[in-house]
Amino acid sequence: MWAKALLSQLAGVLFLPVTLALLAIVAWLLLQLGATLREAVERLMGRRARRDAGQAALADVAPGAPEGLMLRLEAAVLDAEAAAARRLNAVRFAIKVGPSLGLMGTLIPMSAALTGLAKGDLPSLAGNMVIAFSSTVVGIAAGVVAYLLTLVREDWTRRDLDALRLEADRLLQGEETGA
Repeated sequence: MWAKALLSQLAGVLFLPVTLALLAIVAWLLLQLGATLREAVERLMGRRARRDAGQAALADVAPGAPEGLMLRLEAAVLDAEAAAARRLNAVRFAIKVGPSLGLMGTLIPMSAALTGLAKGDLPSLAGNMVIAFSSTVVGIAAGVVAYLLTLVREDWTRRDLDALRLEADRLLQGEETGA
């Protein structure tokens, strides 16, 4: 039964890192929630920093030689899309990792709870069950918050990238007409 003991010890060693990682994701999501609320206020006031930065990058590309303008504009749009995807992936990561860590934080103390139950140690059982269920709730809540943030940010990103593509088309049309 050395495998059972080894797995039990490994799970016990993982409990602290899993708990710390879950708390770190919660703290990070709170920061992301604040950043999203700040951006929402700015958007309500008509300021869209990422869209404006992308349009400025397009404007910097446009004054060059007319040869290759379409490729330069396309490269600038692709750069903006890649940066947007990186920003979204950071929050998407928490959609899956939060609940996974919550599940790990649930299962690890469950083995200690079952051991307490087998020994008739009800206070140990109760304490471990509280930790287990709390980890589940926190992990699922982290996933829900990350999902909602992702929905909002994906919508904003889609709108900003559409505006950027439209600006690239406008600059390209202006070049073709000689304006």
